[in-house]
This record gives sequence, C-alpha cells and structure tokens, in this order.
Amino acid sequence: MIRNMSDVVEELAPKAHARIVYQGPVAPHWEVYADWGESKLVDSFRARALARLVLLTENDPQFRRNRERINRDAERELISLEWDLGHPEEEYAN
Repeated sequence: MIRNMSDVVEELAPKAHARIVYQGPVAPHWEVYADWGESKLVDSFRARALARLVLLTENDPQFRRNRERINRDAERELISLEWDLGHPEEEYAN
C-alpha cells in the first residue's frame, strides 16, 4: 500500500493547557486560565480568545461560531483546551 504524506498524521504533544471559564451574564463574561505551558504562548492565545468572546454570552448565536474558531486556534498552536460554562454540556463536546 502506498501512502501519501497527507495520509500521515503525527500526534504532537500539547505545548500548553488553557481553561476558558464563563463568568456569567455580567461583563466581563469570560476568563482564560493557563494551567501549564509557556506564558508567552498562552498570553497571545488568551488575547485572541478574549477578543472573540469579549461581548458574547454563552447564549449569543455568535458564541458557537467563535468557539469553533478558538478551538481551531488552540489546535493549531498545540494548546489543549477545556471549556467551563458552569453546567454540563450534553449537545456539544469539544
């Protein structure tokens, strides 16, 4: 069997871990906590994530789209990501 380079997926270890916590309906709504990893990497990720979330509550229709963008950003930067919305999530697993 011949495999293309695009067929090979290398699992890389995360460089950091971040937790995004919903603070509630009163602004500021969100906080990003770094559990471990290089502070410069996490700080730049935090700034991008908060820019996407700053005016949104978890019920805002734009939240789901921005959450996906943040998840892709974390994946690209090799940051393992955890979301804490303050309640169990049944329909959406990240």
